[in-house]
This record gives sequence, structure tokens and C-alpha cells, in this order.
Amino acid sequence: MKPLAKKPSPAAVAALRQATALAPKRAKASDGLLPSAAHLIANPNSDHNTGLAFDLTHDPKKGIDAAECFIKWREDERVDYLIFDHKIWSKARGVRKYTGSNPHKNHIHCSIKKSQGDNTSPWFWWLNEPKAINQVKAKLAKKRKKKAPLPTAVCTCCVIHRPQKVAKGGKNGAI
Repeated sequence: MKPLAKKPSPAAVAALRQATALAPKRAKASDGLLPSAAHLIANPNSDHNTGLAFDLTHDPKKGIDAAECFIKWREDERVDYLIFDHKIWSKARGVRKYTGSNPHKNHIHCSIKKSQGDNTSPWFWWLNEPKAINQVKAKLAKKRKKKAPLPTAVCTCCVIHRPQKVAKGGKNGAI
């Protein structure tokens, strides 16, 4: 049995917090950090025990697509292995069929390398990039010419607003 951590790693906590910041209305039913008592019995060697794993609910309609994470996180140096939708990925073995008791269809499991447990850099770096079509539209858009500023209007309605002239007699406001 892997030793039971008292708290999850900063990297695991950051992943769930960043997901919620990007998609505040996302479902969280399958989110998880440390194991429950039932999970401990069923999976005594789980990386959840060490605090170096997290589960993230699959909710593409509200912003978190676990299928996309399964592909993108393969590039992330923190990731040891991923499980989603009957598939498991690790850098050493690539993608293969996952035959564990939980097929991970409603969430993605991410195990973090021990050396990366304190790394809280962005987990969803690709969600901050504009979509390719919007980048093309931006390049093709005509640059608008700046409009010349409107001239400042001078009020001539009354003595109060009209510039005052000094009359020959020396009194201000006399016309």
C-alpha cells in the first residue's frame, strides 16, 4: 500500500482550481484529490494516496473536455500517466487499452511525477489561446482609420459662456 498523504500536492490542487476558474459552472461530481475509504480498499496502490493525483470531471458543454486534456496533457512535464475513456497513456508506453475496474468515462485521472508535485504552472494553457479561425479573421480584418477628433465647440449663447472682451472703458464683460 502506498503511504497516505495528509494533503494533496500543490500541483493537483492547482489543476482543479484552475479548471474551476476557467469554467466556473462546470460539473464537479467526479473531481477528486485524496482517496475515500472505499477507494483505499479498492486501490491501495493508487497515486491518490500520495497526493500526487487528481480526477477531473468530464464536462465539455461547460468548458472542461477530458478528451482534450487526455491529448494536451501528454505534453506536460508534470504528468506521469493519464486514464480516460478505457485508455491509459504514459510517456514510456504510449496509449493502450485500460482494463481497470473503473473505465474513467466521466472523468480523467492524472498522476503527477513526484518531482513535479509543487509545480502549479497552468494546466490548461491551450484554453487561453484564441481559436485558429479567430486568429485568421483578425489578420484579414481591415484596419480602421482613426477618426479625426471633433473640433471643440465655442459657446456663443450668452455673456457667461462667450469669451469676454475688455471694452475701451476698462470694464470686463462690456461689449
